[in-house]
Amino acid sequence: MADLDAVEDRIWALLARYRDELEDATIYGMPSLRWPGSGAHDYFAAVKRSAHKVSLYAIAVDTWPEALEGSSEAFRKRRTGKATFSFPTLDEEMAAELESFLERLYRRYREHHAG
Repeated sequence: MADLDAVEDRIWALLARYRDELEDATIYGMPSLRWPGSGAHDYFAAVKRSAHKVSLYAIAVDTWPEALEGSSEAFRKRRTGKATFSFPTLDEEMAAELESFLERLYRRYREHHAG
């Protein structure tokens, strides 16, 4: 069985670089990061752990789907819902892809809010 603590810790570690500009919040009881003063549904990322996986909710991908451009098929298969990416494991290669995706997505999210 995968070490979900490690998966969750790694996802939060990847999100840590955005904490300087974002504020901690919650959405449906999930911890999230959002632009200061934005609405509850305008979050950048939220994380939720279940019994078999850790899910990253990135609702901004609906607005900026081009953030997925350049992602591998393996990464795209982690998209299990409209804005949900599920990680039962997170090896170095997948973590690097997630990091790149978050960077592309944040660039657009930040431009929208700080612009």
